[in-house]
Amino acid sequence: MEFKNKKLANDLVIVGEVNKSAKSSAVGFFVKTGSRDESKQINGVSHFLEHMLFKGTKRLNAFEVNEAFDRTGAQFNAFTSEENTVFYAALLPEYLVEVTKLWIELMRPALKDEDFNIEKNVIKEEIAMYKDLPSFDVMDRCRSLHFDNHPCGNSVLGSEESIDNLTAKQMKDYFLNRYAPNNMALVFSGNFDWEQVCSVAENLCDKWQKQTAARLLEHYQGSKKKQRAEKPNLNCEHICLMSAGVAGQDPRRFAASLLAIIIGDDVGSRFFWELVDKALAESATMQFGAMDGTGTFCSYIRCMSENVGKVLDIVRDIFEKLSKSGIAEDELRKAKNKILSALVIKNELPIGRLVDLGLNWTYLKQYRTVEDDISAIKAVTVDDIHSLIEQFNPGDFTQFSIGPEQ
Repeated sequence: MEFKNKKLANDLVIVGEVNKSAKSSAVGFFVKTGSRDESKQINGVSHFLEHMLFKGTKRLNAFEVNEAFDRTGAQFNAFTSEENTVFYAALLPEYLVEVTKLWIELMRPALKDEDFNIEKNVIKEEIAMYKDLPSFDVMDRCRSLHFDNHPCGNSVLGSEESIDNLTAKQMKDYFLNRYAPNNMALVFSGNFDWEQVCSVAENLCDKWQKQTAARLLEHYQGSKKKQRAEKPNLNCEHICLMSAGVAGQDPRRFAASLLAIIIGDDVGSRFFWELVDKALAESATMQFGAMDGTGTFCSYIRCMSENVGKVLDIVRDIFEKLSKSGIAEDELRKAKNKILSALVIKNELPIGRLVDLGLNWTYLKQYRTVEDDISAIKAVTVDDIHSLIEQFNPGDFTQFSIGPEQ
């Protein structure tokens, strides 16, 4: 493995991890923008923009964009989160330059009014689809409740109202500000020629202009509010619990990930043995989400309505025991093995490595090898976990539930 990085005159960063033994390559643009960078008036614009980039450029229409990817055999896609919009492709090394040029062109889309108006309906259909999925809806609404008026509570999809009211000019203004070279990274992994891809980027991206793309960064403890919504035709109760966690820049993020596995992995965790194995809940999981300047522990539980009271009593008991007695060495060892296995397997492929490479640079401005992360996970002690529990107390949570009418 060989790490490379370069900053162009306009502050676009190019990052690469060369692995000549790999049989594939991966490339991606990591744009530091998401729903937390939106106002309430334009909520959903980041995700909308992700869609619009595939609608074409001044030179290519949507069909030609798809055809250009298709002929290379590239596996390509994009995703938008609260904090990032990422465009990526995994492909054969001989097509890397061609696909890199295509992504660069797409980073300056046409954003035509007629495409904007058509795509509005697609976005609204997507919002409606996810509202029909209680497991998604409850977590989206719990995040908004937990963060209250903090921008991290903005929905990635936006609302039907915000999308309806969004104008093409608002989107273009947002694009010009957030898709600036100083707010992006072009990332490569796998088998590729570093000098060649740098030359491509320098020739095609040098005219991009820097902008001021600030982001509000502050830790947030959470509202700790409790709410429930009723929905007809539901038989199960969907429960989301959210509490504060460490930020993506905090070295304790590895301990936080291990704690979430101990409490809420889908197999062998405390939630599993107390709720799922005893048939009190169909699903009970916890995840740690590291964010820019803050973080969350998020649990999702699905159970029959008649079991809600008992399930929540057991959850409170699990958290109380966690605060009083902490965790055991054996629990930590098992959690480490789970995280290490997932980490190593994912990073064996250039496309898996691409995401970690890009996000590490986005959050830390730092190169971390797989070995660095392995060492950090192995170094976490029981005392580290206990210190985290004492400071953040995951049992002190915001709660949002969606269930049948009572």
